[in-house]
Amino acid sequence: MRLTIQTTVPRAFLEERYGPDFIHVPEIPDFGLKMVSAVGVDLDASAEGYRRMHSDFTTLVEGEAERLRRMRPDVVLANVPYVTLAAAARAGIPAVALSSLQWADIYRHYLGDRPEAAAILAEMRAAYNSARAFLRVTPAMDMPSIDNVVEIGTVATRGRNRRDALEARFPGKVGLVAFGGIDHDLSLERWPRLEGWTWATALDCPPERDDIVPWRSLGLSFADLAASVDVIITKPGYGTFTEAALAGIPVLYVARPDWPESPAMDRWLMAHTRALAVTAESLLLQLKEQLHALFSLPDQPVGEAAGSEDAADFIERMLLAKSAICERS
Repeated sequence: MRLTIQTTVPRAFLEERYGPDFIHVPEIPDFGLKMVSAVGVDLDASAEGYRRMHSDFTTLVEGEAERLRRMRPDVVLANVPYVTLAAAARAGIPAVALSSLQWADIYRHYLGDRPEAAAILAEMRAAYNSARAFLRVTPAMDMPSIDNVVEIGTVATRGRNRRDALEARFPGKVGLVAFGGIDHDLSLERWPRLEGWTWATALDCPPERDDIVPWRSLGLSFADLAASVDVIITKPGYGTFTEAALAGIPVLYVARPDWPESPAMDRWLMAHTRALAVTAESLLLQLKEQLHALFSLPDQPVGEAAGSEDAADFIERMLLAKSAICERS
């Protein structure tokens, strides 16, 4: 199989998940939302980004369609750029969307009252609905703009419990502070020091703190680390939530009530592990008390992850049907 991954995510990170045998295209026109922090949306910058992108949407889509024609893929799997889906439709290449979210209804949620919104939304919806299907993973946001939804299971990596490797270096408890690698208002310089605790993080580590370490220095993949710690402290995010729930790791998370995914993700997480929504300030002022409240919650049955198999089965059936049509013709 020839695999091409088109994303601005660094290749080194992709290789941790997919191995080295793929072509990397490190640019893509879709941008999602412009952010000021891990949970803060820059509404004006996002609106301007969409105005620019849709000022000549036809030309933008044709450029991506030409890129796809040169690549000649059998299928495009989009997570979940709508420009690419529109381009695949223009190039006559079968395409499938797969995600817990899509930008049409997120755009409508945050920017739907802007004067230009109706025209932009129409192009976004048409692009998403041009796909053969939108494989909506579990859990996922509501998608009233999407007409081609197919429900599938949870897509996540079940990490290996490598607690023994952590205990060799840190005999006490270990927590993971994970905010998606985006700068957050939460400053680790103010992070409370708790006796017996070490914190692994992707955020900047204060040099004077021996109880806060970069997570990559631990020599574990993120999925294995997430399955090995005593607690994860994070923001609502599909990957971190599902990997925690598959391992039954307790989660303290900074609530994000404005985010369209949050209601479904919060309910699902709380059904599969001990989880508690908190504020960023309370983490800094009451972390010990928050941890006590979290660990006092009852255990929940861990989650299952059949979504990857569901998606693969759907795509295989789609390609086999395409092959059969070509043979008959």
